[in-house]
Amino acid sequence: MPTYSFKNENTGEEFTEFMSISEREKFLSENPHITQLVYGAPLISSGVNMKPDQGFRDLLKDMKKKHSRGISQSTINTW
Repeated sequence: MPTYSFKNENTGEEFTEFMSISEREKFLSENPHITQLVYGAPLISSGVNMKPDQGFRDLLKDMKKKHSRGISQSTINTW
């Protein structure tokens, strides 16, 4: 269940509640003086231009070496 932030318009108090979506809808309809606070989305990296550290790259190289047999080559990217 998600956590929602609300504001009491009468008192200015802000608070957080843990409830289901249906409970939130019922709560808001029964309390017209309460509004839900909406915050911006968190910043999430797209992963572009990010490279793993040397230890992980070494692990990838080992996996590529072990899984390259005969004429087939592993397609693991080792940067």
